[in-house]
Amino acid sequence: MLTGIEEVDWASLGHAYGPADDVPELLRGLASADPAERETALDGMYGAVHHQGDVYDSTLACIPFLLELVADPGVQDRGCIVELLTSIGGIELDDDEELDELDPEDEEFIPAANYAMAAAAIAAGADVFLGLVSDPDPEVRLAAPCALASLHPEPARVLGLLRERLTVERDTEVRLALVAAVGRIALRHASLRAETVDWLGWLARAAQDPGLRLAALAQRARCAPADIPDDIVPWVTGLLEEIRTSAQGPIAAGAERAATPTLIGQVRELLEEHAAGRPAPWTEELLRTLHAALDDRVDDRIALIVAQLRSPDWGQRSDAIWLCGGLIRIWRGRYEEVVRLVGAQLHDPEPRLREAATSLLERLFELGAPAADALVTRLTTGPVVGPGGGGGHGGGGQGGFVGRSGRDGALLALARAGDTRAVPLLARALEEREVRRELLYAMDGLGPSAAMLAPLLRRRLAEVELDERLYDRAAPLLYALAAVRGNQAVPEVLRVLRGAPSNRRDWVREAALRTLASFGPAAQEAVPEMRRLLAAESAAVATTAARALWAAEGDLGEVLPALERWLRPGASGADWCAAAQALGEIGPAAAVTAPALRPGLASRDLWVRVRSAAALWRVSGDAATALPVLLAAWEENRHARVDVAECLAEMGPAASEAQLVILTELTRRRRHNAREGASGSHDIHLDEKLLTLCRAALARMERGAL
Repeated sequence: MLTGIEEVDWASLGHAYGPADDVPELLRGLASADPAERETALDGMYGAVHHQGDVYDSTLACIPFLLELVADPGVQDRGCIVELLTSIGGIELDDDEELDELDPEDEEFIPAANYAMAAAAIAAGADVFLGLVSDPDPEVRLAAPCALASLHPEPARVLGLLRERLTVERDTEVRLALVAAVGRIALRHASLRAETVDWLGWLARAAQDPGLRLAALAQRARCAPADIPDDIVPWVTGLLEEIRTSAQGPIAAGAERAATPTLIGQVRELLEEHAAGRPAPWTEELLRTLHAALDDRVDDRIALIVAQLRSPDWGQRSDAIWLCGGLIRIWRGRYEEVVRLVGAQLHDPEPRLREAATSLLERLFELGAPAADALVTRLTTGPVVGPGGGGGHGGGGQGGFVGRSGRDGALLALARAGDTRAVPLLARALEEREVRRELLYAMDGLGPSAAMLAPLLRRRLAEVELDERLYDRAAPLLYALAAVRGNQAVPEVLRVLRGAPSNRRDWVREAALRTLASFGPAAQEAVPEMRRLLAAESAAVATTAARALWAAEGDLGEVLPALERWLRPGASGADWCAAAQALGEIGPAAAVTAPALRPGLASRDLWVRVRSAAALWRVSGDAATALPVLLAAWEENRHARVDVAECLAEMGPAASEAQLVILTELTRRRRHNAREGASGSHDIHLDEKLLTLCRAALARMERGAL
């Protein structure tokens, strides 16, 4: 076994962490009789030799040995090696944007030829995968179809083999893998697509197993998204019900393995935990495939999720929640019923379901309002987490979420939804030793009722040590005090402002000054500090001090010169933006600064142009000059649209030229900031804010036209 491994000069080759002289040990580890050693070796292969999908010269040198291991029936866990080979050789070069962005001068540069050579090398030995479709090991049979569909150079031959194998395979998950591989071939090879789509359509109707019919339907939709039948929702929900009623009970746990301190081991354990207790955990991936094919058919996708959320099977409801998260993050729609049903899951005895529901609701902000009643009930009378951390029914009264993470998540969702019933619950949370920082940042949407939190916030701020961790501890409290207008906390804010340590001093000062600015005239006691910091070397500090001084005194004598000094040639974009934003907040009283703002309209920096145009409008009312700049930025960078829309809403009739732009945005189904495979915690909130601002702008324009 591993013939010739010593003949390779591994030390002259490299991987992610330097010379590849450790690779022979990893390859031998893959063939070990010890499960822990095999898993550790596999983790090393992914972590170094195939790090984040990269293909190094050492990766290429490994391919013959990996193929040899796959062909040896005495090697255990060969399915994992097949998956590794599929990953190494299966990269789609034409679709990989990252490869085009790599700099050949970069130390981490990997030639695109490496990926092509890997694909060619594995394709040359891909006949080894043909025999694996009937291997005695179901894990090998599970991995083989994707390898064949991705790597074998004769797709027509593979297609016939996969369809033939489906007639004799009895393992459910392997059968689903065979169907998925058929779909993959159809997507990769246009000449085989029409025939395969017809076959998948036949299988979706003719197969006896409802799971197989659902798999065929999902792959057919993936291969022919323009030809998805209109009755897809009742068809799929009927199949899900068949699967539920025909299931034989929870799947048996896999063979126990020794715990290994590896990423591979952690992922395996998470997947096993996710599937535990579920009779058909594989439906999640099938539905994910189907949702991806449905794409912008949002109403159909909502109907599917609603049906799942009403299922008696908690596993289907859990899948629906995770699918729902991706849907709402990317697409606009009417989600009231979906959110209400997600809220209903907060009372389920299954802790994984409650956790999934809470996690989604945290990210919905105002869209979470339909679940507010369920959140309140859950926070005050919900199931109690027992001493061992498991879920169970019990305790009402003050019990609620005994588990801190569950309670804090539900409270965060309620506060972000703007429900004032969160206020007394936040007061209780503020009495505890530790407070989740996101709760403090969620207080800005609770209105006047949140004023009762000010004394508690003030006390906590007074207890913060003036040490190197001051910013991390004080910034959320300062933000919350500004949100609830805790004017009585001026002495505590001043203490932080004056006592800021050298570590992130400017950040601390900016946060404290922003809070003082929110207090307005009530911050008179801090005026001397504000004046002193007008001359700060940091533009962020100096401009925030100017805003605070204007809010406290209303005297522009010192404020305007302090701001204009950052509107000079050579100022950085961030410094210019800080000054322009401050002037915009002052408004018409700063009209004399309009000439200083105008050069920013021609900046190469988009954000300088946006901030300058918005400030120019706010100080001078010159819509004719500002509007073209704002609309150009709208088209150039979608992430500028919230700021632009805010200004357009203020302009009203003066921005009538933007009416078509606003109407176009309001008719789009896709969120303006949607990113495939990536998301931020505030993405949905920012897009909903954009829609609200667009509606306000349009309403003002229409009223002005009457």
